[in-house]
Amino acid sequence: MMKLTQHDTNEVPRPRFGTAHVWVESPLQLLSAVETHAAGLLGTDIRIIPRHGMPLEATTEAMLRHAPAGVQFEPAARKPPQPKSTAERYVTGDAYSGKIQRALLAGVRAKEIVIIDDGMATLALIKQLISADPTPLVRARTKNSAARTAMGLAAWHRLRQLAREDRLLIVSALYVDLESRQRMADLGIKFAQHKFEWLATQPVAEKFTESTLLIGSAMVADNLIHEQPYLQWIEEIAAEGPVAYFPHRRETPELLAKISTIDQVVLKEHTIPIEMRLRVLRPGQEIRALPSTVIPSLRLLLGPDSRFLYPQAVPDGWWTASTPIELREHLSSSLKV
Repeated sequence: MMKLTQHDTNEVPRPRFGTAHVWVESPLQLLSAVETHAAGLLGTDIRIIPRHGMPLEATTEAMLRHAPAGVQFEPAARKPPQPKSTAERYVTGDAYSGKIQRALLAGVRAKEIVIIDDGMATLALIKQLISADPTPLVRARTKNSAARTAMGLAAWHRLRQLAREDRLLIVSALYVDLESRQRMADLGIKFAQHKFEWLATQPVAEKFTESTLLIGSAMVADNLIHEQPYLQWIEEIAAEGPVAYFPHRRETPELLAKISTIDQVVLKEHTIPIEMRLRVLRPGQEIRALPSTVIPSLRLLLGPDSRFLYPQAVPDGWWTASTPIELREHLSSSLKV
């Protein structure tokens, strides 16, 4: 069984038995679910239910070939499973999801709620949950109605209640400082950290020949940064040599069409998580990226080769006026070593 590193104030009992229902809404969440199960934290048998409409087919197919024992993939669904089911654990990667929040507020019979890794969003969630002030669990990049904000606030109280009942576990590959871990422990939030131990044992999915591997960003699609400086940045990188561009799943066809016309840029099909695609570099290759979850994840996976990962801070002039300072700072925090 793979071992998760844990801080002694957040001790998580292992091994665990029983079943878990897992709702995933992104390729990273799907990888996180398998990683957490392989570490023994979800029980002996898990049912993974993907959200309908998410681009998860390639990741699911890759997982089916190598998934650890006890993993069962269910057909995609429009709604998450109900937490009143008989499963011992109810697992999600997105505590900001309105569908998940409605399900949790309706009542939780599962013995434990497990929040698996969703990258930087998980760190934001931890920060909000340990805050002394009740904080609505809503997405910072969207405009929320009064009703949606109220439900997010109710979800904050619900998760804090589950923590007091010793029923909330958060699992992430990202670094959480000791002060935050201590605060989590004081509130009853269990925490475990993995380092992609399961993925490290798997065969490398793909190999690329381009000298520069450029990870696409959703920040243009989310209206966080302006399009023109982003395109110019790609052009400058491509002027130095061949570039393999890995689109983010939220990038628009219109933007990708413009990127495809840039000389020496080769668009790669969006398939499986970047963590599975770029965890091994060939001699002379480098990775370029704007602030995102994949930066700390790839640092873990690449080991000594992480010195060839070059994250780009977002210049002040790139941000749109509607992007809050707090969100800019949160996204930029992924650049810290």
